[in-house]
Amino acid sequence: MPVAKVIDIIGKSDKSWQNAVENAVRETAKTVRRIRRVYVKRVMGKVKEDKIVEYSAVVKIIFDVER
Repeated sequence: MPVAKVIDIIGKSDKSWQNAVENAVRETAKTVRRIRRVYVKRVMGKVKEDKIVEYSAVVKIIFDVER
């Protein structure tokens, strides 16, 4: 029976929240194998002069533990 591990990651983007989530998964995949799911916990935006200039997403990355 597989065992999974969950880690919290913050992804950032200057384009969108979706892109922030995708960046979090892409960067995590560089050092973590067998990613199975991503759960978006929270999204945030940095505002400057009434415009969102940075999108952030706090996500949980779930991956299988290798034996």
